[in-house]
Amino acid sequence: MESPKDSPAAGLGGAEPGVLPAGRICLVPDFDGTLVEFADHPRAVRPDAHLLQLLSSLQLVLGGAIALISGRRLEELDVLLQPLQLPAAGLHGLERRDAQGRLRPPTAAGPELRGLRSRLLELIAAHAGLLLEDKGASLALHYRRAPELQETVQRAVAALVAPLAPQLQLLRGDMVLEIKPQAPDKATAVEGFMREPPFAGRVPVFVGDDVTDRDGFGAVRRHDGMTVAVGDRVTAQWRLPDPAAVRAWLARIAEAGRRRES
Repeated sequence: MESPKDSPAAGLGGAEPGVLPAGRICLVPDFDGTLVEFADHPRAVRPDAHLLQLLSSLQLVLGGAIALISGRRLEELDVLLQPLQLPAAGLHGLERRDAQGRLRPPTAAGPELRGLRSRLLELIAAHAGLLLEDKGASLALHYRRAPELQETVQRAVAALVAPLAPQLQLLRGDMVLEIKPQAPDKATAVEGFMREPPFAGRVPVFVGDDVTDRDGFGAVRRHDGMTVAVGDRVTAQWRLPDPAAVRAWLARIAEAGRRRES
């Protein structure tokens, strides 16, 4: 199976991916903005029964070789996707669960992150519409309800995080700023899965919508894998316009895999 070279030109060209052979690939998709649409509040996201059935079907035809790589905590993903419990990496790679169910938990938040939390709460008190999501090992400041504050928020948070580098890093996502320890990251998560069954030996396909997915894209390229961008915030070999298109494409892969098995 050929893997076209990843380049800005390929991503900007807008070519959509074809149906890939389920027996030869492994999927490592992001979650929010990739499989499901964003909501005003992270807790407002509610995957429907069709997505749960799709993920279950993909898990079957891929021989278990599908892992979610998300900014959410694993326990939160499990609640959203119950009764499914897929291999997954949460908190942008800070925690990971392999296909055998073994969990590698995040390290406890250090004093730098705990001190930053109080400063972010001060920022929220001064500006209506901001939301701080405390994930334990990382902090996410959402401004989706106040997009006009983007420049103000980005400037203020960057100033707060700069003295704490390299222990902490700032991820600039879609209407969210996330502060997390420098490592591990989404690339580390991809590398971990690719060393283990049932992912080892397969061609990895990373699907992501945001600059926070670039580490994952890079890791997949190092394994001669394939990258799919969702929307226009990041470039990749292929592009799909939105999560609905991602789900439709994945459904075609699942259907082709079922026909091959029958």
